[in-house]
Amino acid sequence: MSQSVTGTHNRPNPHMHTRYSHTEAALVQGKDDNPFALFAQKMTEHGLPHQLIALFAAYYDEIVNNHTGLIPDSEINPIGAEDLPSITALERYADRGMEEAARAVVIKLNGGLGTSMGMTYAKSLIPVRSGRSFLEIIVRQTLALRDACETDVPLALMNSFSTDADTAEALRNLDAEHVIPNCFMQHKFPKVNRATLRPAEYPENRGHEWNPPGHGDLYSALALSGLLDRLLDEGRRYAFISNSDNLGATLDMRILGYIAEEGIPFLIEAAPRTVSDRKGGHLARKPDGSLILRELAQCPADDLDKFQNIERYGLFNTNNIWIDLKALRNHIRRQGLLKLPIILNPKTVNPRDQHSDKVFQVESAMGAAISSFPGAQAIVTSRERFLPVKTCSDLLAVMSDCFVMRKDATLIPNPARLLPPIVIDLDKAYYGTIDKLELRFPHGAPKLAACKSLTVQGDVVFGKDIVIIGDVTIRNFSAMPVRLPAGMQIDHDITIE
Repeated sequence: MSQSVTGTHNRPNPHMHTRYSHTEAALVQGKDDNPFALFAQKMTEHGLPHQLIALFAAYYDEIVNNHTGLIPDSEINPIGAEDLPSITALERYADRGMEEAARAVVIKLNGGLGTSMGMTYAKSLIPVRSGRSFLEIIVRQTLALRDACETDVPLALMNSFSTDADTAEALRNLDAEHVIPNCFMQHKFPKVNRATLRPAEYPENRGHEWNPPGHGDLYSALALSGLLDRLLDEGRRYAFISNSDNLGATLDMRILGYIAEEGIPFLIEAAPRTVSDRKGGHLARKPDGSLILRELAQCPADDLDKFQNIERYGLFNTNNIWIDLKALRNHIRRQGLLKLPIILNPKTVNPRDQHSDKVFQVESAMGAAISSFPGAQAIVTSRERFLPVKTCSDLLAVMSDCFVMRKDATLIPNPARLLPPIVIDLDKAYYGTIDKLELRFPHGAPKLAACKSLTVQGDVVFGKDIVIIGDVTIRNFSAMPVRLPAGMQIDHDITIE
C-alpha cells in the first residue's frame, strides 16, 4: 500500500510565510462585497489550506486587473543550444552524483488521465512494454537504481484527485518486494466564470467546477502535504522530477553531481526543438539575462509564428526538472508558496459541452519556477531522456522495437536502428483512443525497427509479427475493415479501394 501524506494538507505550517494579496486581505478584514469571498468560502469548504487560498487570491487579482499572463515576443530574447552546457560535458560530475545519490529523491507527475487518448483512468496504468504499465516500469527503475547506487533512492508520486484511487489500487496489486512510493496529492482550483468572475457553477456535476492547477502546483503540494519537510528531515536534498509517461527520464548521476558541486538551486533539461515540438514550451532569456519558460498558452496570437519557429526558439522544456529541496523550503519560508506566472486556460465549465458557461482555468507550469530561483540554470539534454506519450501514435512507437529496455528498466532507442526517430501518423477516427488502438493491433506493435515513417488511414487490423520497412502509407478507403495477415512484410504503400 502506498504511503499517503495527503491527510496533512490542512495542518498549518508555523514556518511557512504567507503573503496575502490585496483581494484576500480585504476578505480577512471582512469586506462582504469582495467577490473573492465566494472563492475563499468554496475552497475552505473543500478543505483546501489557507496558504493555497492566499496563492489563488493572488492569481485572482491578476484576472481582475486584466493580467492575461501572456508573454510577448518583445519582452524576451531567443536562446540556442550553444548558449548552454550539454549533458555530454558533465561526465566529470558522475562520481559526485554517485556520492549524492543517498540524498536524492525521484518524483513522478502522476496526475494525468490521458483524456486525449480516450482514457478514464490514470494514464500511468497503460500497458506499454511486455504487459507492464508505466507505473510498474517506474517501480522497476527505482529498484534498479537502488541496486546500482547501493542506497535507497525513494520514489514519490504526485497524484491528482482523478488518479489517486486508481494508483493506490495498482500499487496494492504490486508484488510485496516492490518499492512503496510516497504518494501526495495535487491540489485543485475553482474554475472562474469568464462573464461574472465568480466561481463557476455546474449543479449537474459539481466536479466540473474544479480544475487541476497544472504541474506548477508541485511545489505547493510538496510543501503543504508535509512531504517536503519530511524528505529534508530524512537527509534528502535533491529532487529529480519528470512525467510518469516519460520512461527515458531517470536519475542521471552526471546532472545530480553537477547541481550538487556547483550549488545550482534549480535546473531544466532542455532539448533541441523539432517540428513535432513546436507547440511545446520553449526557453528564452529576459532582458536581465535570466532564463524564462514560455508556454504556448502564454504566447499572444500575433506572436504564434515566432513561437513555433524552431530556428528562432531552438530549445524546449522536456519537463525533466531538478531542484534543491533546501532552496525550495527557504524560498517558501521567506516569501510564501511559489507564485508562478499565471496561465489562463479558456475552457467551458463542462469540457464536453461547448454550450456550457465559459470559464478560466487558473494553471501554472512547473518549469516556470526557473524564474523564481537566482542562479537557476538549464542544460541541453540527450533526446533519449525525452520519450513522451501524448497520443496513441506515440504509444505505438514506444511499444515497438524502435525502443529497447535496458536491465535498469530504462527505455532507450534501439541501437540497431540506424534511422532518425520514427514518425507515426494513425487515423484518429480508428486509432485515436486506447481501446481502438488495442482492437486494431491485437498482437501489439508491428516490427518497426527498419521503418522511417508509418501512416495509416482507414480501418486496418494488423496481424501478428508484421514487419514494416522504410516509408509506408496504408490506406483503406473501403467500407469494411481490412486485415493484414500475420508475418507480412510491407515495404511499399498499400491502398484498398
